[in-house]
Amino acid sequence: MPTLAQLLSNNRTWAAKVKQDDPTFFERLEAIQRPEYLWIGCSDSRVPANQIVDLAPGELFVHRNIANQVVHTDFNCLAVVQYAIEVLRVKQIIVCGHYGCGGIAAALGHDEYGVVDNWLRHIKDISFAHQQELNRLSDKEKENRLCELNVVTQVKNLARTKAVQYAWNRGQTLDIHGWVYGLHDGLIKDLKVTASSRAAVDDIYQLHETKRGSRPNASTS
Repeated sequence: MPTLAQLLSNNRTWAAKVKQDDPTFFERLEAIQRPEYLWIGCSDSRVPANQIVDLAPGELFVHRNIANQVVHTDFNCLAVVQYAIEVLRVKQIIVCGHYGCGGIAAALGHDEYGVVDNWLRHIKDISFAHQQELNRLSDKEKENRLCELNVVTQVKNLARTKAVQYAWNRGQTLDIHGWVYGLHDGLIKDLKVTASSRAAVDDIYQLHETKRGSRPNASTS
């Protein structure tokens, strides 16, 4: 395993090579970021977002967490989503899971891991909701299918957020996609669950924007 000193040396070598190949690369990178894509992926070190879609630094805005989840109480993720939509004006959001995900495997088991158990609970809820389908599968098939179902759920969760619905209200172009990456072959599978408008949001989750600072349904005496 490389030491920290080696990592710093690697960085200097990399920076020198990039500058040699493209003398203005870092000047352009420093100027401004204008990515058209927000990537919500897993923290797994084997799934480097930019590399697997062959995009350069600055072309992909990235948020990663264990098992690529979008949870309505995760203000870190929600802040990233809002910033990406309202400031960077991204046009595409990609939720990308991956087969062989440790978080998915752990959620299917009964072992305790610590604080992360609370995070994995969200995946267990997905597993429980689809238990009839999953129980018909082998262990490996079950893990792969839950990986897909998790991505589908996160696409729905994204569509239900205020930032996304308000963007659609404004007529902003914004598509949400669900993908799964294969560690075994390096290929991405499109789950064909793209959400592009409020029509993708079930009625109970529909939000109607109010002026910030106002209190909906407030009564006066």
